[in-house]
Amino acid sequence: MPEQLVSLQRYIAIEGPIGVGKSSLAKRIAKTVGSSLLLEKPAENPFLERFYKSPRRYALPAQLFFLFQRVRQMQDIKQRDMFTPGRVADFILEKDPLFAQVTLNDEEFRLYQQVFNNLQIDTLKPDIVIYLQAPVDILQQRIKKRRNRFEQNIEHAYLKKLCDAYTTFFHRYSETPLLIVNAAEFNPIDNDQHYQALLNQIAKIEGGKHFFNPLAQ
Repeated sequence: MPEQLVSLQRYIAIEGPIGVGKSSLAKRIAKTVGSSLLLEKPAENPFLERFYKSPRRYALPAQLFFLFQRVRQMQDIKQRDMFTPGRVADFILEKDPLFAQVTLNDEEFRLYQQVFNNLQIDTLKPDIVIYLQAPVDILQQRIKKRRNRFEQNIEHAYLKKLCDAYTTFFHRYSETPLLIVNAAEFNPIDNDQHYQALLNQIAKIEGGKHFFNPLAQ
């Protein structure tokens, strides 16, 4: 295996708001590197479609379902893949409280925090987190294009709050090496030059916070 791909056989987590392209990028990197793949499973959440139609009514059950699902996924991958040379995920567990702050009212969030704080959470920490950024208008275009039925009711105001929460969170983030990617015009699935430039950037990162704009390459 080429030296660059060996250097990429780490635990890589990809984050960002809905529609930014996390899952597609995670799948391509995992296939390139030969790593195991850990994806969110929103289709399994029985409250999600109802949440997008009636956010206030279904925010708490939808959020708690995701919390338990994500904790279970992270624990499973730790147990099963201790000796796997690499893994790629399209989420980090810390995103769950971030979404909860956006979707829940104050009383619900206090209850959520009690549940979160009392869970026995023992998960692996990524070797690097890739945060994909894009404006709300572009996210809405991508959401519309992929035609997931339950996502078509996502409101602009909700996406704006979510993007702002992500920006604040990663501005303060220091748990792992972090690569912030301008994903507004970034197409790592169809544009091989963009994809290769990103791989080159990831392979060089050992620590700290870094910024990557594929159009400037």
